[in-house]
Amino acid sequence: MFLLVRLLSMLCSIYLWVLIARMVISWIPLLVPDFRPRGAAAAVFEAIYTVTDPPIKFVRRYIKPIRIGTIGLDVAFMVVFLAVVMLQRMVWWLV
Repeated sequence: MFLLVRLLSMLCSIYLWVLIARMVISWIPLLVPDFRPRGAAAAVFEAIYTVTDPPIKFVRRYIKPIRIGTIGLDVAFMVVFLAVVMLQRMVWWLV
């Protein structure tokens, strides 16, 4: 049982790091508009988006971006991040 809990917790931690990587990658076009990933970087970026897109898109279906004037604040990423953190805590709490 402990091994299963440890494995689930480790998977949650890895997924949190992948979400953080996605957050950083999403800032790149804002900071360097001419940047186009090539080669290994493109493969890594694609893998990160492939893993993180389904839950974020699922949350976006139900929670629309919050409008602040002309800016839309997308909270789907934060909801997914907090859900993974809560899942990780619940896994440890159940032991």
